Amino acid sequence: MAELLYYHEDFPVGRVFISRVYDLTPEEIKAYAREFDWLPFHVDEATAAKSFLGGLCASGWHASSIVMRLMCDSYLTNAASMGSFGVEEAKWLKPVRPGKLKLKTTVLSQRVSSKRPEMGICTMLWELFNDRGELLVEMRGANLVRVRAAEAGNAA
Repeated sequence: MAELLYYHEDFPVGRVFISRVYDLTPEEIKAYAREFDWLPFHVDEATAAKSFLGGLCASGWHASSIVMRLMCDSYLTNAASMGSFGVEEAKWLKPVRPGKLKLKTTVLSQRVSSKRPEMGICTMLWELFNDRGELLVEMRGANLVRVRAAEAGNAA
């Protein structure tokens, strides 16, 4: 296992994490939609082609789930994570169609919790792009990350 990423040293303002490429298939879009978001432009390609979206696209919630998967893959599972307060904002800017997707994560701000000094609060921007560089999804929220000094204090 790689060394854990901690607040402050490993999440400075401006740091960018780039995810692996995620290959979204039409089959995955339809399977997710059949389970969670049964709208015609998510489950039927012919109907989707005639819709206002002009073709098959992933549910916004599916796209958000992909953001979470890529977030975990690119940094979160290697962080001394303490959870999150949640997502402050989620924008589904363009239809997420089958193809190759990539997540860019940027640390916007950081501070130590006034109530829990062992916890760093990092405000993050998550941006999901397709292989043409188009911004599809934009989300903002917090990652809570353990302060390294607090970890060292627990070992003493």
